[in-house]
Amino acid sequence: MELRVLNYFLMVAREENITKAAQLLQVTQPTLSRQLMQLEEELGVKLFDRTSHSIILTNEGMLLKRRAQEMLTLAEKAKMELKQDEKSLTGKISIGSGELRSMDELAEWISVFQENHPLVTFELFSGTADSIKRQMENGTIDLGLLLEPVDTAKYEFIRMKTKEEWCALVPDTSIFAEKGFVTPEDIAACPVLLPVRNPVKNELASWLGDYAKDLNVLSTFNLLYNATVMARKNSGLILAIKLNCSYEGLTFVPFKPSMTLSSVLTWKERQIFSPTTTAFIEFIKKCSKGIE
Repeated sequence: MELRVLNYFLMVAREENITKAAQLLQVTQPTLSRQLMQLEEELGVKLFDRTSHSIILTNEGMLLKRRAQEMLTLAEKAKMELKQDEKSLTGKISIGSGELRSMDELAEWISVFQENHPLVTFELFSGTADSIKRQMENGTIDLGLLLEPVDTAKYEFIRMKTKEEWCALVPDTSIFAEKGFVTPEDIAACPVLLPVRNPVKNELASWLGDYAKDLNVLSTFNLLYNATVMARKNSGLILAIKLNCSYEGLTFVPFKPSMTLSSVLTWKERQIFSPTTTAFIEFIKKCSKGIE
């Protein structure tokens, strides 16, 4: 599969119209149609359902769309990395992160690194530890800031100093906001919204002890903001990491007894990185050890 043809395919998938896609790509419609047909023949699958007015992706087409986007992202990343040299660091470093307070530490390191290397830019992606690890595996991001527990067997990592404190995010008018803490018994008596990751759920279940079996789960979530929208529409408590931010009408209330987890900044072991990413990794290693 040629990258040029994959780019043609993605344009048609986006526009759902051969004529419009051909105009945007500045190729003739017959040429574009022929390229798509040859791609389908090469792969041995039907990628589109065609009508007189539109062209819609099949299930196989949806799968190729996701893979094609990854391949084109990797190709562009490779071109940028090959242009870099060690004398003058340039280029882009991609980092995935959960919603964590330890992002403050990482942001400080990024700021200092950019002061010394102003031509370097950063690309930040938000997600769960599982989704970020998948992106590190396929090469679309370089490093990941992950909430433990997480399997780091295939990764090098730095453990962040900031401890992530678990809380219940409750309405300001809740009795728990006035009380100032929530216990396992309190949580078992209320409907809750939980983080989507199973390892995190297991940590919460361990903290809840015998009350875990009584948990009434309304929904799971991977981004806290969306969960807060849900919480304002019902009486559910959000169980989440405390963040250095506020949400209108809601208050972070700590667990009692307290529950904290660590986070790690990871990258693939024995991975060959660009000179810029390699320099950043060496820099954060020194930072984590308190070396100027």
